[in-house]
Amino acid sequence: MSRKRLLGSIAALALLAIGVTACGGTKTVTKTVTVNSNASGSGNSSGKTVTIIASVPPTDHGWLGAISKDAKAAAAQYSDVKFELLQAADSDSQAQQIEQAIARKPDALVVLPQDGAALTPVAQKAERAGIPVINIDRLFTAPDAATATVLGDNYQIGVLAANYIADQLKCTGNVVEIQGLAGISVTTDRSKGFADTLKKKCPGGGIKIVAQQPGDFNPDKGLTVMENILQAQKKIDAVYTHDDDMGEGVASAIENAGRDKEMWMTGAGGSKAVMEKIKEGGLWRATFLYNPAMSADAVYLASLLGQGKGLGELVPPEVPRQVVVPAAVVTKANVGQYEKYAFN
Repeated sequence: MSRKRLLGSIAALALLAIGVTACGGTKTVTKTVTVNSNASGSGNSSGKTVTIIASVPPTDHGWLGAISKDAKAAAAQYSDVKFELLQAADSDSQAQQIEQAIARKPDALVVLPQDGAALTPVAQKAERAGIPVINIDRLFTAPDAATATVLGDNYQIGVLAANYIADQLKCTGNVVEIQGLAGISVTTDRSKGFADTLKKKCPGGGIKIVAQQPGDFNPDKGLTVMENILQAQKKIDAVYTHDDDMGEGVASAIENAGRDKEMWMTGAGGSKAVMEKIKEGGLWRATFLYNPAMSADAVYLASLLGQGKGLGELVPPEVPRQVVVPAAVVTKANVGQYEKYAFN
């Protein structure tokens, strides 16, 4: 399999990086590789059927649904790839699922972990067994747990959210933060980017985070958490939510309380429903996204690695083993540019 086609795959990610970084104005670690991609077709040239098993959380969440859909679509392009996607309800069942997958000796594993830390040991086991692991989105906690990673820049989502909210509030006001799942890298990075940037942008402390609670990326949990916060907080100017789907529950709580004229909110993920609401104006002001098509690139990398070649043979030194897809801010002014990335 040629190095050129792998570079083309990574170049596709870099192309997205160019488009969204121009909007966000922040630095990205993704490197641009100027090689044309030809990712469609018969897959590898060795004639070997490559078996790839992907393990992901439940795909009832919109962004995760898009991740799964894009992974399946990518695998379907290759006649010599046998692809299976498994869903796991929690970290324990996902670890068991991957243990069983290791016993089946696939050529590669693609893993979007429920919790990167909890799934690190079983990913390391796969790597020790000679099965390359491609880590998507939620980072493992040890470098030897994955051969390559394809991640969204969640710290940058926090940065973009803080910049947007600080500018809109002119560094004065009360803000609520509804986080994702406690303890995972996505949530930690989105919160840290937000807090770090608010301190730099509004050093006088004019913006106060008056409440900060996890909503577990779940609309029902977002609803109940926000209902409790609304009862406790009499003045809220803006709400930063870590997820669009969860944010819909948060929005319902605000609207049910009759306080939707008092505050506005932002999301993350880029759902079609939220983009429509941003276009309408009102409670929803912005969302922040990176493209779920990263799963397609992970499957492509897995198809190459599954041929038994190491990354040293496939990837030149200038291409990072960790590809980071930067984030973009989507507002009423530019939503038309990003609707093609939206998911149901």
